[in-house]
Amino acid sequence: MTHPAENEATVYLIDDDASVRRSLARLIRDGGHVIETFASAEEFLASIPGRFVRPACAVVDLQMPGLGGLELQERLFERDRPCSVVFMSGNGSIEATVRAMRGGAVTFLTKPIHDEDLLAAIAEGLADHRRRLSAFLQTDEIRGRIATLSERERETMAWVITGALNKQIAGELDIAERTVKAHRSKVMEKMGVVSVAELVRLCDAVGFPQAG
Repeated sequence: MTHPAENEATVYLIDDDASVRRSLARLIRDGGHVIETFASAEEFLASIPGRFVRPACAVVDLQMPGLGGLELQERLFERDRPCSVVFMSGNGSIEATVRAMRGGAVTFLTKPIHDEDLLAAIAEGLADHRRRLSAFLQTDEIRGRIATLSERERETMAWVITGALNKQIAGELDIAERTVKAHRSKVMEKMGVVSVAELVRLCDAVGFPQAG
């Protein structure tokens, strides 16, 4: 099994039919992707990391012995930062298709699958996961900045993002106005912003609560 570099995108193919795995793996590899194959959902779940740090797309057969495709999707989305999912099936019902799409699947392909449709779905899935990973990295960075704040600086920031003036914050926290100014300056410096609007945007991105 190939283990790609940390920043390299990976396609995971999960299908219990060995001949399907071989043919689709060849197609996906010829399409320029790193491919890992699994004969069951259980094998796949046991092999993947707790969270995905590089772009990934799982191409999943709907009906497999043991854990089926829809159950696999549910298990994946219970994890932190799940990869994208493309479903394929020879006889998928409308109900299964709707459930898969509502569960966040990229698309649902019906066998026999046209090569270009599968490659297009994989490209869409990887692009979607890249966008989500980028958003995760941004929120991680914001949380890292917040972690550098002292308890009093966090309290000050919680009031600053409400639009409260220094005098109001001083009254709420029962501290001198000059102390508020000092805390406020430190907050702006540590959070890497120059305006309250920027600070509000960062706090909103990670759900930092306003005071009051």
